[in-house]
Amino acid sequence: MGPTASGKTSLAVDLCELFPMEIISVDSALVYRGMDIGTAKPEAEILQKAPHRLIDICDPSESYSVADFRKDALREMKSITASGKVPLLVGGTMLYFNALEHGISKLPASNPEVRIQLERQAAEIGWSGMHEILQHKDPRAASRIHPNDPQRIQRALEVIHISGERMSDLQDKPVAEALGYKIHKIIVSPEPRSVLHERIERRFDLMIAAGFIDEMRLLFARSDLNANLSSMRAVGYRQAWAWLQGDYTFEQMREKAIVATRQLAKRQLTWLRREPASVWYNLQADGVREEALKALKEFLEA
Repeated sequence: MGPTASGKTSLAVDLCELFPMEIISVDSALVYRGMDIGTAKPEAEILQKAPHRLIDICDPSESYSVADFRKDALREMKSITASGKVPLLVGGTMLYFNALEHGISKLPASNPEVRIQLERQAAEIGWSGMHEILQHKDPRAASRIHPNDPQRIQRALEVIHISGERMSDLQDKPVAEALGYKIHKIIVSPEPRSVLHERIERRFDLMIAAGFIDEMRLLFARSDLNANLSSMRAVGYRQAWAWLQGDYTFEQMREKAIVATRQLAKRQLTWLRREPASVWYNLQADGVREEALKALKEFLEA
C-alpha cells in the first residue's frame, strides 16, 4: 500500500522476481481499458515480467463498485493460492483494501425507479443542491462525499429512500466476513512529504510528454463518456476533461491536476496512518529496499 507516486509497483515487481507471488491491482482507475498514461498503468514490459490481475477489465463507460472489486479480488486470490503462490495486492485505493479485509456493509440493492426520481430532482436543483439535501438527511455521509461526486451523492440518497435508514448508520453495522488469509501490510511512502510532492509533479509532466493529452482527446471524443462517470472523475482525467471543454487554460489544467494528486496522496496517507500492524518503508533511503525484502522473506517462511 502507499500514496500515489510512492514506488509501489517497482517494489512489487522485485518481490515477484524473488518470491512465488502474483500481483492483484488494488486501483480504481487501472480497471479501465484505454486509460493507460494518465493512470500510470504499468508498461507492457513490466506486465510481461510481473502480470497484474484486475487491470483493463472494464470500459470507461462502465461502473465498477467496491463490491465488484471485493468479489473479483477474492476470486483471483483463490486462484493464485490454488496454484501454490502468494497473492500480492498492490495499489492505493484504500477503500478497496478496507472492504477486502473487513467486508462490506449490507446496503440495499440499487432501484432504477428511485435513481430516475433522484436524477430528475438533480436536473432541477443541481448535484450541489442534492448534496445539501444529503447534509440534512445524513451529515456523516455528506462529510465524506464531495459535492462534485454525483454518483456517490445519488447512492447515499437512494439508500435513504429505499431503506429509510442513513447510509452511514448501515455502514456502521458489523460485517462478519472473515478474509481467511494471514496479512502482511507493507506501506511504501517517501519522506519527507516534499519528496512525494516533487515525484507527483514530475510524474504528471512525464505523462504529458508520453501522450496523455492524445489519450484524453480520444476519450473526450466518445459520445458514451461524460464528466460525471467514475472513470472520468479520476485525478488528472477530471482536470483534462474540463480543459478540453474550455473551462481551464492548459497551465491551469496542469496545476489543478498536480494539486488534486497531492490532495489524493494526503488523503491516502491519512488513511494509511490508521492501518494497524503495518510496516512503513521509505524506499528512497539507503538499504531500505533490501530491508523490506528481508522482512517479507521472514514473513513468508514463518
